[in-house]
Amino acid sequence: MRFVDEARITVRSGKGGHGCVSFRREAHVPKGGPDGGDGGKGGDVIFRASDKLLTLYDFRLKRLYEAKNGQPGMGKQRFGRNAEDLIIDVPVGTLLYEIDEEGNESLLADLTDADMQVAVCKGGRGGFGNERFKSSTMRTPRFAQPGGENEERTLRLELKILADAGLLGLPNAGKSTFISTISAARPKIAPYPFTTLTPNLGVLINDVGDHFVVADIPGLIEGAHEGQGLGHTFLKHVERTRFLVHILSAEDLDVESPWEGFDMLNDELARYNDELAHRHQLAVINKIDLLSEDDLAALRQRAEDDGRKVFFISALNGDGVEGLVNEMWRLYHTDTES
Repeated sequence: MRFVDEARITVRSGKGGHGCVSFRREAHVPKGGPDGGDGGKGGDVIFRASDKLLTLYDFRLKRLYEAKNGQPGMGKQRFGRNAEDLIIDVPVGTLLYEIDEEGNESLLADLTDADMQVAVCKGGRGGFGNERFKSSTMRTPRFAQPGGENEERTLRLELKILADAGLLGLPNAGKSTFISTISAARPKIAPYPFTTLTPNLGVLINDVGDHFVVADIPGLIEGAHEGQGLGHTFLKHVERTRFLVHILSAEDLDVESPWEGFDMLNDELARYNDELAHRHQLAVINKIDLLSEDDLAALRQRAEDDGRKVFFISALNGDGVEGLVNEMWRLYHTDTES
């Protein structure tokens, strides 16, 4: 199933059931009083966040969601049945925007926690039956109240991945290999740019049962903040992460300016959202197995001379991975305890 992170749908609540006009008629009571029952309430439309869903794919297949109407009232003071609410499950991290007739959007809800619910359309109230209107001055009311109208809204659903750590890097930096090494995630891996076209999620679990989620965000390129390459499609997923892991490939480094790739990524983040560029980051050089010992030693010395803390790893054979993962755990615990 392909990743889908936006969808546009229409939701409609149920109408209220009409009240009933009825009079008691029995063998020995030819002119009994009013006994029309109330109509039932229409169903609400409720969105619920589910941690069992990963995409908005199903909302591309179905565009209209309708709750049922309340049942009408009946004679002998029998009330119409209330309609069940329509509960629509969406992935955790889904934002709901209402679109008005002019095309303007307003945020209705941000479903950031599992089982979080929000009612976006209220069902119509049930109408009163004529039994409700009898009085000392009106003994035979021949009218009842109609059921309340329903509500309809056009919504845009947007999914932003919820993850503790976000992996960023240029295309073919080896992020997919890294996430498959440290977790049970099995993303598509191949030696060409833009292999990853959807965010992949991996979960790390330690010996005491703590776990945190790592998101492999597809490769960014220069101009991503303007929508170049995968651009805004995936930059928005970085916004919810606690910290970032910037991964560059050793084979793409410029000897004269080896940190240029990190600076470019930060520039793209700052242009998209300045707060992201100042979020805690880990700088990682991957694929050190492709370097000679002398070149690797020179890079380590250059990082020390430049005052940069850089992790040198090979996701392919595991070199340096444990130290990086330990630092990720440290940041995770620091963030959760603060």
